[in-house]
Amino acid sequence: MEDVISVSQLRKNYGDFTALGGISFSVKKGEVLALLGPNGAGKTTTVEILEGFRAKSSGEVSILGMDPQCGGRKFKNRIGIVLQECSIDPFLKVHEVLDQRATFYHDAIASAELLALTGLEDKQYEKVKKLSGGQQRRLDLALALVGNPEIIFLDEPTTGFDPSARHESWQIIRKLCSQGRTVLLTTHYMDEAQSLADNVVIIAKGEIVASGTPETLGGRDSAATIITFSVPLGLDIQVAGIECTSEDRDSSKLVTIETLDTVETLYKLSSWMLENKIQPGNLEVSQPTLEDIYLKITSEDNV
Repeated sequence: MEDVISVSQLRKNYGDFTALGGISFSVKKGEVLALLGPNGAGKTTTVEILEGFRAKSSGEVSILGMDPQCGGRKFKNRIGIVLQECSIDPFLKVHEVLDQRATFYHDAIASAELLALTGLEDKQYEKVKKLSGGQQRRLDLALALVGNPEIIFLDEPTTGFDPSARHESWQIIRKLCSQGRTVLLTTHYMDEAQSLADNVVIIAKGEIVASGTPETLGGRDSAATIITFSVPLGLDIQVAGIECTSEDRDSSKLVTIETLDTVETLYKLSSWMLENKIQPGNLEVSQPTLEDIYLKITSEDNV
């Protein structure tokens, strides 16, 4: 598949301050790229350069084969943008906002289709000021889609959403990608990146410090598995070939096992429990989450 976003050695300087120190990445058609990083890392600068709102100091940027700095109206017509905050006339009705925006484009998507896609059909005659925060963000997304864009930039699209609204928004984003659209997403929610992104790029202090799929980022797929469970106080934990640590709690003992051979360890552990008729409490088997990896990569000790 073709690269529809290509960034090579992108730099941005503000006087003596380097906001971006020569970053490179690419995104293929139909993919979701999650651009992650702490506040001040350079995410917003990167996105604004890709959108054509900010000039780069050096490097190469290609969006749909065009340089955003000189793509003009043709470029703007092929991208959609959802900012962290969007200003919309609060006294207009939802369908009026969409119909008004549609007049700016030659290939606009009908408001009825946008309302159905974003779940706002029953709010089309509601004034914008009457919408909830989540409904307003859906309207922001609908407005970004009016021009039938090929690439969509989503800047913290679900901030302030309740869990149900966030999952509904994820379904919308997945549907957009199934239509062949490409999404560049910034978010502080690691579960959002895990659920949506095909690839992740982490920026810290203007540099890319890690990139890869959510499953493999930072060696996550090969990291040790942590097995924890509780047993009665005083029980001697002796399982052949398994090293473990334990901590006495008020009424039980918490046992922790760290292993690189998950299947064999679980087999030995379950066999031992069955032989000794032990029923463990709070049994959990886990690997580092994407958030664990992100926090480790972006810690002051590592950047």
